[in-house]
Amino acid sequence: MSAVRLMEAAIRLSHRGLGRTAPNPNVGCLIVKDGMVIARGWTQPGGRPHAEAVALEIAGEAARGAELYVSLEPCAHVSARGPACADLVAASGVSAVHIAVLDPDPRTTGQGAARLRDAGIVVTVGTGEAMARAAMAGFFLRMERGRPRITLKLAMSIDGRVSMPGGESQWITGPEARAHVHLQRALADVILVGRGTLEADDPSLDVRLPGLQDRSPRPAVLSATLDAIPASAKLAARDPLLLASVDDLCGLTVNDVFVEGGPATASTLLAADLVDRMLVYRAPIVIGDGAPGAGRIGLERLSDAHGRWRLDETRTFGNDRLEVYARTR
Repeated sequence: MSAVRLMEAAIRLSHRGLGRTAPNPNVGCLIVKDGMVIARGWTQPGGRPHAEAVALEIAGEAARGAELYVSLEPCAHVSARGPACADLVAASGVSAVHIAVLDPDPRTTGQGAARLRDAGIVVTVGTGEAMARAAMAGFFLRMERGRPRITLKLAMSIDGRVSMPGGESQWITGPEARAHVHLQRALADVILVGRGTLEADDPSLDVRLPGLQDRSPRPAVLSATLDAIPASAKLAARDPLLLASVDDLCGLTVNDVFVEGGPATASTLLAADLVDRMLVYRAPIVIGDGAPGAGRIGLERLSDAHGRWRLDETRTFGNDRLEVYARTR
């Protein structure tokens, strides 16, 4: 198997940690010897142990002379929670380390790779870099912009309405699209709504897919006027966060926030230019005089709206269509 294919396999392993490793990145690792994969690892829930530590423990002495493929540069800093992965890898006896992308964390950037080279290990960097960055998009954005990556989900009709005039919104999309939303929840660290959604819908904000129930992200409510989350709320038993402002949201030390709030929350985040990705689930229905997906977001001219969003992906779920947009910066 080629180095490219092996790195792609390591990166795919990293997806198993999405939404569970913050504030650490989700990393995947393979150890290969004589053309055979002898160990696999990915960052565990809570961020420790790291992917390399998991794989090396599985490989044991068989790691000597093997090659290690990892989606992110092995860390170079010692933590109270565990040793530096660069030191573990250097001591393991592997002959070569293939790194998809260097760690943007200033405590490691370049230092992990340098430490491995100093130990006489052949190090290559860059194979699968784009794929690795995409797999750790939330972590990279947090390192570069100092806040979590924020994904806004909207379920709307053809004419852009998210509810009936009286507020009824369950359900605009069909079961296939709703199942995909639950999968997206399972990949986030935090799921956010506003006070209006909390009081109108009393949402559970959990993951209700067979086998993934334990992947429910931590719930959060964004409200400048709410003093406390009611104990009677469905999400109250899951240690919810109460955020008074977008500054509180930006201060979270997590990688990915998934927003399912109503038009007011969507408007607040769009106006603050904090939405990095939008998932728009569009149902083949026309509602007419209902609530729009977002209210005023501060644009003064139509020309200001152009060039901000790039359509990255479209998919079909039953009768519904998903459009994935990325903020161009």
